[in-house]
Amino acid sequence: MFVVIVGAGIGGLTTALSLHQAGVRALVVDAAVRLRPLGLGINLLPHAVRELTELGLGDELAELGVATAEMVHFDRHGGRIWGEPRGRALGYNWPQYSIHRGELQVTLLDAVRTRLGEDAVRTGTVFEGFEQDGTRVRARLLDRAAGTAETVTADVLVGADGLHSAVRAQLRPGEPAPLWNGIRMWRGVTEGDPFLSGRTLAVAGSNAAAKMVVYPISRKAERQGRALLNWVAEVKLADDRMDTTPNWNRTGRLEDVLPHFADWTFDWLDVPAMLAGSAEILEYPMVDRDPLDRWTSGRVTLLGDAAHPMYPIGSNGGSQAVLDARVLAHELARASDPAEGLLGYERERREKVNAIVLACRDMPADRILHTVSERAPDGFTAIEDVLTPDELATITSAYRQTSFSDVESLNSRPSYSVSAR
Repeated sequence: MFVVIVGAGIGGLTTALSLHQAGVRALVVDAAVRLRPLGLGINLLPHAVRELTELGLGDELAELGVATAEMVHFDRHGGRIWGEPRGRALGYNWPQYSIHRGELQVTLLDAVRTRLGEDAVRTGTVFEGFEQDGTRVRARLLDRAAGTAETVTADVLVGADGLHSAVRAQLRPGEPAPLWNGIRMWRGVTEGDPFLSGRTLAVAGSNAAAKMVVYPISRKAERQGRALLNWVAEVKLADDRMDTTPNWNRTGRLEDVLPHFADWTFDWLDVPAMLAGSAEILEYPMVDRDPLDRWTSGRVTLLGDAAHPMYPIGSNGGSQAVLDARVLAHELARASDPAEGLLGYERERREKVNAIVLACRDMPADRILHTVSERAPDGFTAIEDVLTPDELATITSAYRQTSFSDVESLNSRPSYSVSAR
């Protein structure tokens, strides 16, 4: 079997490694001329950490990332609302890692080139379309540097090419643009002092107005007694408009984001100083797409953000792409026919992930945070004076719904790894 994967992001590269482990030949193509460590922080759930560990990357993750100890919610004054352990402290056999997305991608890229060969990843290669019959799929590719086109014939084509997937566009012609919920996001990374436990994922405020998410992403900085803090600012603006195509690497401006957090100085974190200390700020709207009723057509399928772009809530985006990759390789390696394997992959993954996409659109946790801001706009002394026990429990149940519902089932589930034949 030979598989062509469009997109050298986290999902595409994990797919290549998983297929190789199962003895399936793969080629990854990406339009970028050079793959650089772009992006900022990302959280990998224990579900994804297990899969990457079974691909032999556990030591690399531990060397690069910070094992997240807890997630804690605060109001916009820094008052603690709710907290819960994460990773192994929640009962999983694997940690949750906060890590630099670019460093993770480079780790995956190096592993693909080492195991599959340097020519297994072709950069500067634009996917232009495909045709298929009952037995093969032909991908049309353009070499950006030479300006030459070629057709590569494969058994399977996987679209792992992100939010603006060209593979999805051919499978779903005329699909509307990504859907925006009115929240504008800014992101950055700032070196500073550790805060709280040193391994806390902190969420302050409410995205009904302004919300800040902060967590450390560098084990190297931690070993030096410092913290490389990844921050995400979410602001709801009544008269805002999405005037450009969503682009994860669009440059943002400090003067646009800072006014919304100018007085957010907590006893555990100086938010304005953190924002001002970021060397680079990225800006983009919070978007997703409506869930699809199918990802697969014949020998072509979708994976990761190409299949199910979702709001960045609950640490699911990159983690679900890793799970897609592992299940896809597992099903293809076991199936007697590639098309059958793709349908098995979709049966295992599509409804589960579609449910997460919809849950992220209406998180009860965000509603509770907004309730706190309404009932105690000037802060509080004890959260029990603001929320009932049932309301506090709603936050826990919300994360169980999207991300942490299956500690025992994950710990006991058989591996997706399939040995090469």
